Amino acid sequence: MAARKIGRPSKYSEELAGLICQRIACGESLRTICSDDDMPSTVTVLAWLSDGKHSQFLSQYTRAREAQADALVEECMEIADDGTNDWMERRSEAEKGAGVSTGWTLNGEHVQRSRLRVDTRKWWAARLAPKKYGDKVALSGDAENPVEMRISWARTQSEGTADPSKK
Repeated sequence: MAARKIGRPSKYSEELAGLICQRIACGESLRTICSDDDMPSTVTVLAWLSDGKHSQFLSQYTRAREAQADALVEECMEIADDGTNDWMERRSEAEKGAGVSTGWTLNGEHVQRSRLRVDTRKWWAARLAPKKYGDKVALSGDAENPVEMRISWARTQSEGTADPSKK
């Protein structure tokens, strides 16, 4: 029997590259994936992406990142729809031993944390797939009537010069 190698894998393989891309497409971060003992380090994966030898991996990785944006948006929907722990049963000190409730109160900490989780995922999805999830900037105009921007400098008595950079 051959002895099993100790340490993280550092040699590129299609199988390992496919597994990394599959996990990214499901929403995991590269850092999380590479923290597993049976995965290469983040530095190794980034080297594979930039060395020019693994163009198929680079293409697969790019598609996985685009799919990751979709997974993040789906997570946003799950977080937003989950009302678990949004409300807490409130009890007074005297009623705690008796098990009597005085009512329900909003768990603001949990609601704010959920909002942060959604906002963070939305922000990252917009960076991964800006055409799909990024902010839309609409400008009026077309090829025959393009948007025209004019900047002009006007001299005022208080400035004494038309160019503000010469103040």
